[in-house]
Amino acid sequence: MPEDKFIFLGKRIRTARKECHLTQQELADQCGLAVKTIQDIEKGRKNPTYETLCFLIDRLGISGNALFPSNSIVDSEILEIFLGKLQCCNEKNQKVILNSLMFLVEQLLEVQDTP
Repeated sequence: MPEDKFIFLGKRIRTARKECHLTQQELADQCGLAVKTIQDIEKGRKNPTYETLCFLIDRLGISGNALFPSNSIVDSEILEIFLGKLQCCNEKNQKVILNSLMFLVEQLLEVQDTP
């Protein structure tokens, strides 16, 4: 992965950590990692393993997609914030939210197609 992508990844991890009001040490402790690992990832000096990314994604409540650059036409930052919040909900509430969104989208598409 090119260095600029490591920096992008590190910034995303740092932002998510701060949004969770965690210090680097707290995040490291809660993920079973060394604080130096967190520091190196956030500064773009280290390519984290898959396992490390899984720990970070789970603890920070973010989507893995939030950690990588995208050329999507959808505002990925807003979508990632939503997905992170959704992941924090229990399974029952996730289903309620997703069913509600599906209904809303269907309603909006019907109105959108009306001349």
